Amino acid sequence: MTGAKEQLLGDERTQLESVLAEQRAEMLGVADGLTDEQARRRLVPSLTSPLAILKHAVFVETVWAHVAMDGQNRADLGLPETAEGSWTLRVDDTVESVRAQYAAVVIEAQAISAGFALDDHALHNRRSPLTVRWVLLHLIRELARHNGHADILREQILAEEASSA
Repeated sequence: MTGAKEQLLGDERTQLESVLAEQRAEMLGVADGLTDEQARRRLVPSLTSPLAILKHAVFVETVWAHVAMDGQNRADLGLPETAEGSWTLRVDDTVESVRAQYAAVVIEAQAISAGFALDDHALHNRRSPLTVRWVLLHLIRELARHNGHADILREQILAEEASSA
């Protein structure tokens, strides 16, 4: 089975991973059609921008796979201690560099989670123990929410560009 059929007819794991893969693919496209400057543009008071959303997604995937499931620590991975720090862009962050980071961490996260059954526990999170099922559902929820934010921001940024042209 491939694509939509996996989501409709697959076993629970296949369905979860299929929906998660769809959200991950959407996340890879949050800055499509934007320049680096546009992708950094903030239209809200927070640090939220399309590029910051993508960078936060790198953090999210890393925290849940490498930390919660695999037991690595944030400091060794170069991660901020809080989620708030994951929205801060560095001067050298570009659409392509952060997109490449996200694509790489997704591959790593898939490999790590593949070693667990849905009922296995992720033991290295402040809320642990959590089932891997919960982690996958949380990733779907988190990515879907941020994909929606990014869609709106991207639409506004492109509309601004079109009206000023």
